[in-house]
Amino acid sequence: MLEKNRGLLKLQLNSANIGDEGAKALAEMLKKNSCLLVIELNNNMIDYSGFSALAEALIENKTIRAIHLNGNYGGALGASAFAKGLEVNKSLREVHLHGNGIGNEGARALISGLVAHRGKITTVDIGNNSIGSKGAFHIAEYIKKCKSLLWLNLYMNDIGDEGTEKIAKALKQNGTLTTIDLGGNNIHAVGASHLAEALKDNSVLTSLELSYNPIGPEGIKALAEVLKFSGNIQILKLGWCQIGVKGVEHIAEALKYNTTISTLDLRANGLGDDGAASLARSLKVVNETLTSLDLGFNEIRDRGAFALAQALKANEDPAINSINLASNFLTKYGQVALTEAKDHISEVHDGREVNIYF
Repeated sequence: MLEKNRGLLKLQLNSANIGDEGAKALAEMLKKNSCLLVIELNNNMIDYSGFSALAEALIENKTIRAIHLNGNYGGALGASAFAKGLEVNKSLREVHLHGNGIGNEGARALISGLVAHRGKITTVDIGNNSIGSKGAFHIAEYIKKCKSLLWLNLYMNDIGDEGTEKIAKALKQNGTLTTIDLGGNNIHAVGASHLAEALKDNSVLTSLELSYNPIGPEGIKALAEVLKFSGNIQILKLGWCQIGVKGVEHIAEALKYNTTISTLDLRANGLGDDGAASLARSLKVVNETLTSLDLGFNEIRDRGAFALAQALKANEDPAINSINLASNFLTKYGQVALTEAKDHISEVHDGREVNIYF
């Protein structure tokens, strides 16, 4: 039925337990279908033979734009087979292979296919694939060469500081990538310093995810120094990065000068009241870009809440419209102080809303 279908543009069969046999049947359909643009086959226990069949379909298919195979069992062999389809295909724009255990060898093979791809790949998701620094080398080479890549997800791999250095050097040469997710990659202060250096020479990257990395205060210091006056980062996610009070002081100082960051995630960094007070001092300064601040899970108590409330009242033209303080230790007194600050802003600034979450 789907082989000759002319109306269906997107097919979603996620978590449908289709396995390799189902993937093979769909692959035969893709060889003949000329309208389908997106196919989602996430979490379907598809193994090597299913990946191989879908790769063969990509060779013949002329219209598919996005393929989602997250949470399957592709492994290195499946990635290698899939790469052969990528080499010939011209239509594909998005490749989603999150959580397939492809490892370093699978990453090498996949990148080989992506480099040879004749179309314009914009999106690659290879998060949670047990990719280490060796695999990061090949990914970095792709970042250097690809002239169409906009979005890259490497979340929850293990590229470490060595792999991060390779990625950072590649970012200096890339002129298209706007979003990169390096969360959960065992990146320390050294790796963060490499990224900071890359940001000095990159004005294209706008979203940087570094959560769940033990960057620590020194790594944050390196990033903050650069972000004061360089780069074009608009979304910065630093949750669970062991920043601490010392580290957040560097971020607070950077915010006084930075003119690009609109969304800042600092969840679960042990900031406490002193960290909240540091940020509050920066919030008193007119910042025309920061609109969303996430301080959840930071052991902030009423003293920190009072400091933030005073800052919001003192800022003559606050751009911020969302502050998350969920899972802290505020009593009703801290919550009332922040609510009064919110009401003050609404009254003074013609009904401007600031959403504060407890």
